Amino acid sequence: MVATPVDLMAAQVDSETLSFPTGATFFRRGQAADSIFGVRRGIVELINIAGDKLCCRPGELFSYEDIVWKDGVYRNDALARTPVELVRLDRLRFLNLLHNHPTMAVLLIGQQHERLREQRASGTCAY
Repeated sequence: MVATPVDLMAAQVDSETLSFPTGATFFRRGQAADSIFGVRRGIVELINIAGDKLCCRPGELFSYEDIVWKDGVYRNDALARTPVELVRLDRLRFLNLLHNHPTMAVLLIGQQHERLREQRASGTCAY
């Protein structure tokens, strides 16, 4: 069985497992982006400044764009739409994980590709 990015994150010594009830907010737009999160259980909803929503499911990572190439702040609000269990890894540990496991980058590209295919099929993707 192939390990998911969340599995790779959870295997890191410095990772943290967090649980939140439905409706909890993990971070808000504009807050300093210092960590990446992976969904182990539940559904997380990301809401951008325009009100657009994106749901993240088990096995998916979110906020990596914010810690890798943005201006150091979260671009979205992150809320629990169901009870969730997350894996959290700070920015430096995540970058080290990518360096030590380059296949993780391929897994992330695969997740993005699937998300784009879903958006294209549903008509929610703009060209």
